[in-house]
Formats: sequence, C-alpha cells, structure tokens
Amino acid sequence: MARKNIFEISPEPQQAETEQRSGLADSRPLTGIEKPLKRAGAVGAFSQSLGGLGERAQRVAELEEKLARGYAVVDLDPQLVDNSFVADRLEIYDEGLETLAKQISEHGQQVPILVRPHPDHTGRYQVAFGHRRLAAVKRIGIQVRAVVRELRDEELVISQGQENNARQDLSYIERSFFAFRLENRGFNRDVIMSALGVDKAALSRMIALAGRLTGELIEAIGPAPGFGRTRWAELAELLDDRKSKVKMADAIAAQSFKAMSSDQRFQAVYDLLRKMPAKPRAAVWRGTDGRKLVRISETGQKLNLTFDKSLDEGFGAFVEARLAMLFDEYARQNMQEK
Repeated sequence: MARKNIFEISPEPQQAETEQRSGLADSRPLTGIEKPLKRAGAVGAFSQSLGGLGERAQRVAELEEKLARGYAVVDLDPQLVDNSFVADRLEIYDEGLETLAKQISEHGQQVPILVRPHPDHTGRYQVAFGHRRLAAVKRIGIQVRAVVRELRDEELVISQGQENNARQDLSYIERSFFAFRLENRGFNRDVIMSALGVDKAALSRMIALAGRLTGELIEAIGPAPGFGRTRWAELAELLDDRKSKVKMADAIAAQSFKAMSSDQRFQAVYDLLRKMPAKPRAAVWRGTDGRKLVRISETGQKLNLTFDKSLDEGFGAFVEARLAMLFDEYARQNMQEK
C-alpha cells in the first residue's frame, strides 16, 4: 500500500505545454545549470551551435517540467540532500549499511529515493524516504538516483512513514518516538496515523509511552529491535518508580555503554533500573459507586492488592477465581505485541 502510488506517474506532458515553458530562466538548480546559457560570439560558431543550443534548451525545459510534476528519476549530488526534518530512525546499523553499499556498488541503485526541494535552502533537497540508500551512496561516493517532488510537510512525513511501514524494519520504539516528535511539531493525529498505518488507540499508546521516556534515554539506547512495546512499557514503569536517575545518566554516558549493541544497551538500562531502590507507591481503586474497594501498595518487586471485605465481602474471592483467565488474557496480549 505504501509504495503503490508514491510516484503518481502520469502521462507525458503535451508538446504544446513544453513549448510554453521552453524559455530558459537565469538559474536552474534542479538541473545543475546555475548560469544562463550563452550564445556564441562569432557568426560561424553561432550557426553551428544554434541547433545544439535549442535542443539543449528543449531537454532542460522538458526535464524541469517532469521534475515539477514529480515523475522524473534524476541523478543528484548526495551532498546536496539533507535528512528529513523529523528523523524516524534512531541509528543506521553499520553492518547493514555496509552490505547495502556493497550491493549498490556491484549492481547499481535499483530503487530511487524520494526528495523534495529544500524549503529553506535553494539548490538543496530534503529526503522523504531512502535514508539508508542515501547513506550508502554517500559512503560509496557516487550520485544518488532520486525522484524530486514538491511535497508539503504533511505529505513528506506520510511518504516517509509509509515507506518504512512497507519494509516493516523500524522497531517499536522508533515508530513511537517518530509519532511523539511529529505530534510535538504540531501534526494532527490523522496525519500521524496515515504515516504509521495505525489506528487511534495504538497511536495513543505509542505517543504516551514515548512521552514517559526521555528523548535522551531513547536516543542513547537506540532502536533495540529485539524489544517490543511490553518491554519498553516495563522500562518506563521502572523509570517512573526510581528515586534517583543520576546513576543511570552516568551509565549511558560511559564509553563501554556506547560500544554495546542497541539491544544490549536496552538490557543494561533495564537491569540497572531494577537494581535501584523504588519509590513506594500507594493508591486505591474505587468502584463505580466511589467506594475504596481495593488498596494498592508497591515496593521493590512486590505489588499488593488488599480487598476491603467490610465494603464488599465477595469481590476479592471473585477476582481470585478469575486469576487464571486474567493471566491467559495477559499472556495473549503480550504475544500479540511482541
């Protein structure tokens, strides 16, 4: 779905339309021509080059027509292409990038990236999708094949998100952090849902989870592809409950931590937080009539639920009889989310 109509290829423009646009502007940054074309000074040279000049002007006009409509694949200097204004990846794996660079070096870049003219810097571009291909091409030192389209911010992030959904290679925390940052930039949730291909409930859980974790911690750990929503939610709980985060901050700044794989960094933070003393928690659960039926206390590795039999004598026994069913439901949910 994500890649089916991404280039929106239309029929070639009619010759009459091309001729209307064939006058050359002083600068054509999309084609790499920065100065107006000059006519030869001598009469003989002029007569010899006139045909070539007109042909070149026609080619340039046609190319710009296609670029403006967004269905030409062109070669660009990768150093002129900047990343998206909202990153979706936490890091690009060196090993995978090396493999991709080798494939492109041997067989060429088979799939173009999608870029738009940079909204703030004339002559530069901003990538919508194809960040890994762009990084690989930069490593090789060749030009990058790209489709150039005029894209609004909303169109760019939707294209960016849907391309990653098609490959399904972003981890859960990358998708969640991407959603969180898009909302913080003012994108409405309909746009974010389209970009990530999720429903409203799933998006709410993703944004809420990323909001409970600091951006510094998420970026320090990285994508952690081996861990899904449940484990990240557990990490957020541990983070909420710990009295002091100074020790953790020191740990993630250490060189030994940075040398680990992303999954190893997640596990190291998780294990460190579990060793820290937890803040005791006390709460109550009220019934629909407002009665305080259950008192909740949590310290360290224990969670206690105390049912007040003076208020409802049978509720505790009712819950106890359904523990097996509740655990089965919990286990099924965990399997679906991992």
